Amino acid sequence: MKKTLLTLSLATLALAGCQSTQSNQGADTAANANATNNQDAATAKQPYAKPLLLAHPRYDAKTFFDTTSYTGSSISADGSAVLVGSDESGIYNLYRLSLLDGSKTQLTNFEDSTFPVRWFPGDDRVLLSKDKGGNELNHLYVRELDGSVKDLTPGDNTRASFAGFSGDGTVFFVQTNERNPKFMDLYRYDARTYERTLVFQNDEGYSLGDIDRSGRFVALNKSVSNKDIDIYLLDLRSRALKPVMVSEPGLEAAEEVFSFSHDGRTLYYGSDAKSEFNEVWAYDIASGTRKPIASRDWDVSYYGFSDSGRYQAMAVNADASTKVTITDTQTGKALALPPLPPGDFRGVSFSKDDKTMVFYLNSDISPSELYVWQIGEPSVKRLTKALSPAMDSANLVPSEVVRFKSFDGLEIPGLLYRPKLAHAASPSPAVIYVHGGPGGQSRSGYNPAIQHLVNHGYVVFAINNRGSSGYGKTFFHLDDKKHGDGDLKDMVWGKKYLQSLDWVDKERIGIMGGSYGGYMVAAALAFTPEEFKVGIDIFGVTNWVRTLNSIPPWWESFRKSLYDEMGDPATDAERHKAISPLFHAEKIVRPLMVIQGANDPRVLQVESDELVEKVRANGVPVEYVLFDDEGHGFTKKANRITASEAYLKFLDTYLKP
Repeated sequence: MKKTLLTLSLATLALAGCQSTQSNQGADTAANANATNNQDAATAKQPYAKPLLLAHPRYDAKTFFDTTSYTGSSISADGSAVLVGSDESGIYNLYRLSLLDGSKTQLTNFEDSTFPVRWFPGDDRVLLSKDKGGNELNHLYVRELDGSVKDLTPGDNTRASFAGFSGDGTVFFVQTNERNPKFMDLYRYDARTYERTLVFQNDEGYSLGDIDRSGRFVALNKSVSNKDIDIYLLDLRSRALKPVMVSEPGLEAAEEVFSFSHDGRTLYYGSDAKSEFNEVWAYDIASGTRKPIASRDWDVSYYGFSDSGRYQAMAVNADASTKVTITDTQTGKALALPPLPPGDFRGVSFSKDDKTMVFYLNSDISPSELYVWQIGEPSVKRLTKALSPAMDSANLVPSEVVRFKSFDGLEIPGLLYRPKLAHAASPSPAVIYVHGGPGGQSRSGYNPAIQHLVNHGYVVFAINNRGSSGYGKTFFHLDDKKHGDGDLKDMVWGKKYLQSLDWVDKERIGIMGGSYGGYMVAAALAFTPEEFKVGIDIFGVTNWVRTLNSIPPWWESFRKSLYDEMGDPATDAERHKAISPLFHAEKIVRPLMVIQGANDPRVLQVESDELVEKVRANGVPVEYVLFDDEGHGFTKKANRITASEAYLKFLDTYLKP
């Protein structure tokens, strides 16, 4: 039912919002990975050779964030335009982007970040989504043909999300938690009058996967544990309205809904039941039989179809980079694309007549750029110019995938960014960067905050510690109820790896990260106080006892999975206290920076307030930056610039020689 074929979203746990903001808001999250280096830390002296330069341009944070971030790729009913969200004004708003010449018409002008959902199938009305100041209570709105905007979501404390149009465009589906804050019920809306009907009351914690084009079948996920997620099928024409299990009974496997076939006879889903990685399976609705149909040596993260069913897209999370194949189902052959610039696909969409395809390309040195292809033509056309005109991409730095052996011999992957002037005669200070999660993944792709630091001479090593997604289910579960132990040791051994490189300043290595990554920063400074010279904690958890007892109500459907990952606060409170940096803040002796959004519903401001107060009492330098109009992740460009400049100033003060 979804027009956009590929919007990559990794199956991470509840606290992964930092990752989605830092790479996804700018938008997302993927690019080409370079060759993997499998040498041990003891022998890997030079991950790659590069020419030494005498000088190169330095850019300030404003220049990096003058880059325009785009999101959304829904094509209008007449095939003439694409609906995008853009932060060119400083705040995300909606624009109509002409497929003919790339000209833009602004459609909204809100003070809160506003994101596109899609066009209506038969006219130029638009569905859009926004919250208030980052509180994550997203409402669904419609922009009418006359430009007026109407909220389709009742209740100030309601959270809503779009669930899809029917194939004929006469109705669409919306989820809301207005009845019960813990669970999302499903409503059917008349696409003309917006009158709605409750079609499924969700009392058992299901989450929506997809709805078939007829509007009859609804595919649902239900979390049993962090290793076991089942799939159910709901027939809205059934009197019982009782979901029927699609997953094999008694089989422990993490499974996720991908999409329905165009004819509605088959449900495609991902499963790790028979593999370390997510494979594509097909469930025949009539017979109830299931079979595997596609697998790779990495997780398949997406499998879906264009509205007509002619084109099928599959995305694979290959070593922190996204690889996409598009197949013409009429011929069974891969779609032969014209030569393209380096980068990974995002947001692939087709027009209703299957003649036009739009997509984003993104790489470490190029933000997401939107392209249009008239299928069969020998070339594509770029519609956007996202990179700041004051910046040359040749002055940016691509990451390289490298691996090192940790304390127990486990091989840990990461993305390494080497400044252009880093060499043995003038080694550079370094920062270990920790992703969100737990269960997130640092991925290749344009990240202005990272590039800003690298441009100013800092090595950045984004480590995918044990417990990260994307490297198989065994690796993913290695940190279950062991946070602050093996994952923290991976950071320490990542530091040892950096110290084996002659172009890294061995005595000047810091650590930074957001959300779960922020927790790792505070934990590193509290539990390994002499290892890292500085730490930058970006809305990080500091008190697991409080955090796990105050999770937002809309996380109820995967509360059990979160507790399987982190531990149940009813029984594990002592361990949670033992691993919480706040209760060990007296041990922090290195300079600390803390960044926080006042409206964060996941990591409450009080977490950062208390940590700052306690560390300052140690006589340790502490910088605290609080944004009163942001939540868990920063969407306003001015705030992202302020944060990035603060990171650099802090590192220049306390880490640089």
